[in-house]
Amino acid sequence: MQADLIATRALVQAGALTAAQAMDESMRLAQAPAAAHAFVSERFNAERERLHHTETAHLPLAGLAVSVKDLFDVAGQVTTAGSLALQDAPAATSDAPTVTRLRAAGGSIVGRTHMVEFAFSGIGTNPHFPTPAAFDYRFGPLPGAARVPGGSSSGAAVSVASGACYAALGSDTGGSIRIPAAFNGIVGFKSTARLVPTTGAVPLSTTLDTACAMTRSVRDAIVVHEVLAARRVTRSSAPLSAWRLAVPTHTFLDALDGTVSTAFQRTLDLLRQAGAQIESIDLPETGELGPMQAQGSLAAAESYAWHRPVLAQHAEQYDPRVRSRIERGAAMSAVDYIHLQHARQAWIARMEARVAGFDALLSPTVAIVPPLLSDVAPGEARDAAFFQANALVLRNTSVVNMLDGCALSLPCHVRGELPVGLMVWHAAGRDDAVLNVGQRIEELLQKQ
Repeated sequence: MQADLIATRALVQAGALTAAQAMDESMRLAQAPAAAHAFVSERFNAERERLHHTETAHLPLAGLAVSVKDLFDVAGQVTTAGSLALQDAPAATSDAPTVTRLRAAGGSIVGRTHMVEFAFSGIGTNPHFPTPAAFDYRFGPLPGAARVPGGSSSGAAVSVASGACYAALGSDTGGSIRIPAAFNGIVGFKSTARLVPTTGAVPLSTTLDTACAMTRSVRDAIVVHEVLAARRVTRSSAPLSAWRLAVPTHTFLDALDGTVSTAFQRTLDLLRQAGAQIESIDLPETGELGPMQAQGSLAAAESYAWHRPVLAQHAEQYDPRVRSRIERGAAMSAVDYIHLQHARQAWIARMEARVAGFDALLSPTVAIVPPLLSDVAPGEARDAAFFQANALVLRNTSVVNMLDGCALSLPCHVRGELPVGLMVWHAAGRDDAVLNVGQRIEELLQKQ
């Protein structure tokens, strides 16, 4: 297992390793089979050359390799959002604010990563480009046939899990950071949305979109979040026993895959043995989300508003699975959209009141392990299986987006199991507590 960002940065700062040498290793791993199809374009050599003339060791990211989802503007490059429909768009004239912040912190932007077209799926497939296979960061290749990497930040996750990058910039509208993090055995942190600017990125849902990142550890997640949000996280050394935790029984534990159920229960047992206070709670409000969105979703309505002129000219170039979901937004009236926004705010208030007494909540990140790519690959014959899996994959994570909350996914499986993520989450503004609890949990699990 490769060292994380903080450990490698310490070597660079101590003079035991140069940023250019670290880049050499990233380049080698980017060319290995584990990283196949993770990048849609790359510039490792250019970044390596730049490091010979730039002092970065003193900066938070120390010149280490960072990837960017093909959703964010990088000056001089075309932002295609994984679509053929935008391939002839003009190149960006400036970096997105998130990319600017990563560069200023010493991140070496080494490439754009594969993604679900227009970020509208949690599975990770895209018919326009080969799909990268899931890879377990801690334990290596997954056994058997290729499994999906999760989406929509699919290549971003594989770029980190394979060792090619120390962090990956992505987005999370319904789980697009946390799902691929869970499927690849890495860490994904979805912050409170308003903390990080989303300008300079192709939108999916202007209400729900969050710009955030995947890393190799929770402590790395804290560092990268500080860069993206331009703020300091308040660290706490309080032990697990000092935090009051809850496990919601509604929705989140339904229809779990056996591997997920085993890993989640084992983790809860370990936490309790370490002194954690964990209470099971009812959270029936989660059952209201389906009826609330019966007339349409925020993502469908808001994406259709953006895509309507593009669809008018390039509809035939869209992934049919993505196009069908976007076009559902055309049927949603302005009244229905406004009612949904009001209903969501009232629901958030009820949810926040229900969970206010806890420091964080614990759930499986995803209800299932990564599906086989062959079962859900592009093709009309597999559409039913795809949409069934996609709904289940997004179910747990999307609750947090509707809550306008924050959530961390960290691996909780053991060797011999397919990757499973533990989601530590809470309402808006509780980011620091979630990160601190997550770090204590990660420290415990790494001892096993």
